[in-house]
Amino acid sequence: MRLLSFFALLCLLFACNDSPAPAAAPAEADERPYIVFVTGDEEYRSEESMPMLAKLAERELGARTRVLFAVDSAGVVDPNRNDHIEGLEALDSADMMVCFLRWRKLPAGQAQHILDFAESGKPMVGFRTSTHTFKYDDDDTERLPLNNDWPTAVWGQQWIVHHGHFDDGHDPLTSVSLVENPQNAEILNGVEPFDAYSWLYHVNGGEWMINPKTKWLLTGKSLRSKQEAAGKLEEYPLENPVAWTNDYNGARVFFTTLGHPYDWKNDNMRRLALNGMAWAMEREIPAEGFDAKLVGTYDPNNSGFGDKYKQGMKPADFLK
Repeated sequence: MRLLSFFALLCLLFACNDSPAPAAAPAEADERPYIVFVTGDEEYRSEESMPMLAKLAERELGARTRVLFAVDSAGVVDPNRNDHIEGLEALDSADMMVCFLRWRKLPAGQAQHILDFAESGKPMVGFRTSTHTFKYDDDDTERLPLNNDWPTAVWGQQWIVHHGHFDDGHDPLTSVSLVENPQNAEILNGVEPFDAYSWLYHVNGGEWMINPKTKWLLTGKSLRSKQEAAGKLEEYPLENPVAWTNDYNGARVFFTTLGHPYDWKNDNMRRLALNGMAWAMEREIPAEGFDAKLVGTYDPNNSGFGDKYKQGMKPADFLK
């Protein structure tokens, strides 16, 4: 009986012990840079090119990534919907923002995530139509400066005009060359001159001046120009910068007006983007540039408006 009582007492003591159980080992923090890609353009298939670039950034830059899309109420990707991008709050914890946007009319709560990131001093990268990221109505006086003033300050220039479409995707329309002895030349490591399907954007010349903080890297020469046909080359010359760096609020910014979906089939375009992202994050760039070999396949639709995009796709479909 006493033996049983002794064991009962031991059991009671252990049962009543208030000492906490040993703490589980804390989960190891993910130290990889977090890059958030924000897509939303109804012309250039950014919903296809940015997931492709995100995969390369994971492999080459050791990043973890998230790609955000314009979606409809059913969660289907719809680049024609200009008033909604799902998941923009991800920017609040991002280390870098990459934008490929065109004339978005986002509600204030969504746009604020983009604006706050731009003011954070963290690195940014932008492509082509991000020169016209936003398009608010003239009576929206509070947001109207976002249409032109904001991209000029952040990316380096606003939307002005281009040299013409001419059978989109049929033939290259811009000859791209390297600037001699540029600042931030390491971004051009491994990048060679190439022909781009993007028709040339006018960003400098005539009555327009690009943001003086920009440092040019690549110039483009229009291979076919409606401005030339109209006798307007004094206003809109055949050659203009197509890639540069900028400084906004202490942040390193890389931008290029290239970005036609077929441009991304060229490894020089992909390498330029990877190098630019690395430079913005103050990462070392290999002498030969980053490996631009595709992860998987990249077979985008051609550029164009309306129903030219791949329809009925969920974000996960583009991220496979």
